[in-house]
Amino acid sequence: MIECIVVGMGGFVGAALRYLIGLIPIKEGIVFPIKTFFINIIGCFLIGIIAALAVRNTSWNPKMILFLKVGICGGFTTFSSYALETGDLIKLGNTGIAFAYIVLSVVLGVAAVLAGQRIFA
Repeated sequence: MIECIVVGMGGFVGAALRYLIGLIPIKEGIVFPIKTFFINIIGCFLIGIIAALAVRNTSWNPKMILFLKVGICGGFTTFSSYALETGDLIKLGNTGIAFAYIVLSVVLGVAAVLAGQRIFA
């Protein structure tokens, strides 16, 4: 049960950070969902760092790893928003931008995880 509380506390932190980033004003006229894109890439990078550090530091408390990976990173990243925004782009006829968003998010997300892991490998 304590693990659920730990994840929930981390999720609160991650979700609040995501909300605050969502409040950052972006120049009007930009169709590409830049804030969600950067949130996901940053979250992927951070979870890569955390995963690498957790492997390297076996003395880390498993609850701390859970708090960071599942809680904060899980609450911070926005896959459901990503999927919704992609669908909206397609519905509005912005198929090319939707395709770029899909490819860039997946490729750079995986690259960010690997980069984060390499820093501490």
